[in-house]
Amino acid sequence: MGTNSQSTTIMESEEDAPAASQFSDDTAVCIVSVKGLKENWQKWSDEHQEYQKHNPFSHDTRPSVVVPQRGQDDYGRPLQGSMTEQRGKDAHTHISREVQELCEVIRNIGETRNSDEGGSSGDGKVITVEFGKLFEHYVTISNKLVGILLRARKQRLVNFEGEMLWQGKDDHVVITLLQ
Repeated sequence: MGTNSQSTTIMESEEDAPAASQFSDDTAVCIVSVKGLKENWQKWSDEHQEYQKHNPFSHDTRPSVVVPQRGQDDYGRPLQGSMTEQRGKDAHTHISREVQELCEVIRNIGETRNSDEGGSSGDGKVITVEFGKLFEHYVTISNKLVGILLRARKQRLVNFEGEMLWQGKDDHVVITLLQ
């Protein structure tokens, strides 16, 4: 009946735990303390109750809990040190890398032209590329070109006409690298 893959879980108090020599060698024994389980559960329960007191969406929220209001610095932001805050920072870092990579691609495939507006470079030269050419080249890198372009424009790294760029319709729109 006993195979090496069978295991037995015995839940007893620490005082009543049998000696390991009472069991055959082919049965793995895992002795779990009921007292230890109870203490761990109680610890988790206490921490969860305390967390729920500060959770504005919980029914356990006390009137004394101060909920951030619009205009305050911490309104709409995750708690300091939380995993949500860390995920946000990681996402920001990832998007910043993609924006820098986009600017590098524009530098590599773009054409240098004389600037009509004086651009950021002092010599009056800017790098430009048509959206269609950039789309064809960038499709092998990422499928988020338009979103990354919008983010780069918001950071004043590129400029182009219109609010949104559409493949096919806006292939001749000129994208200018500002920095």
